[in-house]
Amino acid sequence: MHVLITVNATWNVWNFRRPLVEALIADGHEVTVLAPRDETAAQLEALGCRIHPLEMSVKGMNPARDAALLWRLRRAFRVLRPDVVLGFTIKPNIYGALAAKAVGVPFVPNVTGLGTAFLSGGALERVAVALYRRAFHGLPVVFFQNADDRALFLGRGLVGVAQARLLPGSGIDLGRFAPTPSPATAEGPAFLMIARLLRDKGVLEYVEAAHLVRRIHPEARFRLLGAADAANRSAIGIETVRGWEAEGVIDYLGTTDDVRPAIAEAHCVVLPSYREGAPRTLIEAAAMARPLVATDVPGCRSVVADGETGLLCDVRSAESLAEACLRMIALGPSGRAAMGMAGRRKMEREYDQAIVVQAYRDAVADVTGRGAGSEVNGEDAR
Repeated sequence: MHVLITVNATWNVWNFRRPLVEALIADGHEVTVLAPRDETAAQLEALGCRIHPLEMSVKGMNPARDAALLWRLRRAFRVLRPDVVLGFTIKPNIYGALAAKAVGVPFVPNVTGLGTAFLSGGALERVAVALYRRAFHGLPVVFFQNADDRALFLGRGLVGVAQARLLPGSGIDLGRFAPTPSPATAEGPAFLMIARLLRDKGVLEYVEAAHLVRRIHPEARFRLLGAADAANRSAIGIETVRGWEAEGVIDYLGTTDDVRPAIAEAHCVVLPSYREGAPRTLIEAAAMARPLVATDVPGCRSVVADGETGLLCDVRSAESLAEACLRMIALGPSGRAAMGMAGRRKMEREYDQAIVVQAYRDAVADVTGRGAGSEVNGEDAR
């Protein structure tokens, strides 16, 4: 079959959907990615994908821009003539579903996050809810990455029970993200936060918690890894980050194409986000046997088993986050190692990427009426 994937950036496919792409190609399908083209497009083409550029704005809701996006999606679907379309991220999900209905192509969305508009309250939220209701009505399959988002959509009547299927995020390559021993160091424990530099990710709370913890444990280290995103409304300027560095409160690691060395050098990975779909950084860290500290919010609490694989804290509370970090320090090396290995076992049980690949094979078979591909195990899915 011809499988088309539409998303807000080819980067998203390369980083989060690559095992799915590789499995679809291995099954003999033609795969086209319909997305704004970036530096990862060539890497996807090397896998065997075709890239069809899509012009779109990922920021906010604008009736004129969104109407133009809907028109471009309908035109692309007519020209490319896929047998099935797989949608990811907010605008490709909503407008991709509407476009697919208009041209009679099966569409399978994956709700990877809800976005500001859906959670903002007032008129903007009502518009977002209405769009989701219209877009997802009648679709045979809608994937969700955590149980909270699934329950929210069910509770608002945006999807039915028969439609809503739950995935373990994007899955994880358990071989690539293998357990590593906690670093032995004469210095204090090292905490690591991996996220874009956004207020909504809890960066400000992380920095304030670092201040609080270091008053008691001045040897503790707080590292921050992630890109500045000036286009986002909650972006934190790099100048602010440099100021934190100058104070000595955090160590900023910049960006990287491979987070594994940074995780391997940390004793605990932290994510104080306000809400997540399925937090990739926590999944990767748990797979590498690192204990976690995260906020008790949708997405994060699906990954962290409180008291077993990590610790949950209150959202938007630097004090609660600092308390969780202090509890993590008090566990000592053996306690943290036990939590980390419990997290690894949870990833093996629930988050193997083969689970996601097979779920998509089944969904494609269901919506097209054509047989699913052969099953594969973890590393064969790549």
